[in-house]
Parts: sequence; C-alpha cells; structure tokens
Amino acid sequence: MPRSTPAATCPAWCASPRLPGIAGHYTFVSSLSVYPDDVEQGATEETPGHGPPSPDTEEITDESYGPLKVACELEVQSAFPGRALVVRPGFIVGPHDPIDRFTYWVRRAAMGGEMLAPEPADLRVQIIDVRDLAAFVIDHAEAGTGDVFNATGPDGVLTMRELLEACVAAGDADTETIWVGQAFLRERGLHEAGEHGREQLPYWYPEALGFSAFDVSKALGAGLRFRPLAETIADTLAWDRTRGQTWPMGAGITPEPERELLDAVRA
Repeated sequence: MPRSTPAATCPAWCASPRLPGIAGHYTFVSSLSVYPDDVEQGATEETPGHGPPSPDTEEITDESYGPLKVACELEVQSAFPGRALVVRPGFIVGPHDPIDRFTYWVRRAAMGGEMLAPEPADLRVQIIDVRDLAAFVIDHAEAGTGDVFNATGPDGVLTMRELLEACVAAGDADTETIWVGQAFLRERGLHEAGEHGREQLPYWYPEALGFSAFDVSKALGAGLRFRPLAETIADTLAWDRTRGQTWPMGAGITPEPERELLDAVRA
C-alpha cells in the first residue's frame, strides 16, 4: 500500500548524547505505517506494529518504510523517556498537498461528466486536514506532552461514497458518479501503480480495511478536532485552480483512459 507520509528516517543527530541534555521535549511526526497493511480494524496505539528493521538497512522501500518509522520512534523515546510526543498521522490532505491523492478526487469531481468510482461505495476512508493535524501537534508540543497518538479522521465513519458526493457538491458541476466493480478494475490493473508509480484510484484499498479504520479516540480525548469536510474540499479546490489543470496529476487516472474504461464497462 502507498505510504501516508513522505519517507524519512531519524536524523543521525537525534541520537546525540548532548541533545537530551539541552532539549526538554521532542516532537516526532511518525506515521500510521508503523502498523502492517493487514492491521485489524479498530487498531489503537497499543496494537502491535512492525518490528524495527535490521540495523544495516539503508534503502527506503515499501517494505522497509514502516519498520524504519518504528526505529525512529524507539530512538526518540529512548533519548527522551517520558518527554517525547509521537504523532502517527494517516493520509494528510488539504491545500498545497503535493501527493494529489485527495486533490485528484476534488478536481475530477469538479470537471463534470461521468466520473469513474471504485466499488464498494461503502469502503471506509480516513484522512486528516493538515491544518487540524498541525494544531494538534503544536498544542501538545507546547504542553510538553509525552505520549503516542494515532492522528487521522474524521471522528465518525466516512465512506468513499460520502467523500465523492461531498467533492461533487463542492465542485458544483454536472458530475455523475459511475460505480465500477472490483473484478473489472483488477482485470485492468487499476489496483496496481500506474506510470511513474502513480496511484490510479486513491484510497481504494479493499484488501486493507484496517488501514482506514483506526481508533482515534485517544487523540479525540486529547483535543484533536476536525474542520468540516466541505471546508477542506473547497479550500483544496480553490488552491488547485491556482496551479492550472495539467494532467497527469501526482495520483489518479487521466481523462482519456477514464473514458475508455467507462466505455468498456458499458460494453
């Protein structure tokens, strides 16, 4: 599964013996990728994740990314016992997102016409607006919180149908959503990465249900709040329109292949 945040490893100086002596607190933005793709639904901060990688791991891949995040967390917590804030976000969305998973659906829904959508329509989606995530991190960094939080949203259940309906409403276009079955999409390789590793149908992970069903009650109890989804969509659409409407995007399928797929569905 594509990872939720850009790849990163713990910088060499985070293990410096001097740093814990001059800094009273450490904030580390980790990732829900510390959990395996087949994690159970309702996973909490106590749910077992990956083990750390081999100490000689140098290359960041889909297989090593999660374990490397675990290694970073362990390093930080070891250097700052009881004084480390570890935040594990999921898919981060909003204006200026360079990944384009969320922005693809926002732009496509605003284009009008027939929009291909992957079944099942009730597939869960978990995302968090970068501004809500930042507010939570800043509040706890300033408070010197030493704890671990899964940080994604919303505070209820969001389905693919609800997400796309909200995108269509925000775009105010004559967009008709055409739901297409999994078997058809898999036969045509839509579950695989496209050209240049581009994710073709963002948030369509029917075989990794737990990765869109994390328990975030701990973060909610600690003050995590979410702005309305419609606000995130509207702000993302406004930003996207300032950068032009070139294709391909960083994620999603381009208009011509989409039309060909819909024609094949009808045939």
